[in-house]
Amino acid sequence: QVQLAESGGGLVQAGGSLTLSCAASGRTFINYYMGWFRQVPGKEREFVASISRGGTRTSYADSVKGRFTISKDNARVTGYLRMDNLKPEDTALYYCAGAAGDGYYTSNNEADFDSWGQGTQVTVSS
Repeated sequence: QVQLAESGGGLVQAGGSLTLSCAASGRTFINYYMGWFRQVPGKEREFVASISRGGTRTSYADSVKGRFTISKDNARVTGYLRMDNLKPEDTALYYCAGAAGDGYYTSNNEADFDSWGQGTQVTVSS
């Protein structure tokens, strides 16, 4: 497993943008597919986006499609989530997650991820 640490959260007005980063601890990150999930107090954690280990395949929740972009820089051992046109309903604690995978594999199921960060808070004001 790799250690993951998110950063980049904060307070932003509706319509604004943020980029979250997910720094990994080890070089095996190159073999990891990645995902972003979010959770609001009192609700279950939900899938946001995922990307295959080489970055060639991505998947998005319908609620963020067209507004969020996931990417992965294996040279920098870091993953990113670019969030544009943010809405108040995007307010949540955002987690990055990863797991070793082959080729174009990725997943939107949190049970398929075995490394998790501590989360970074995103708050969108109306």
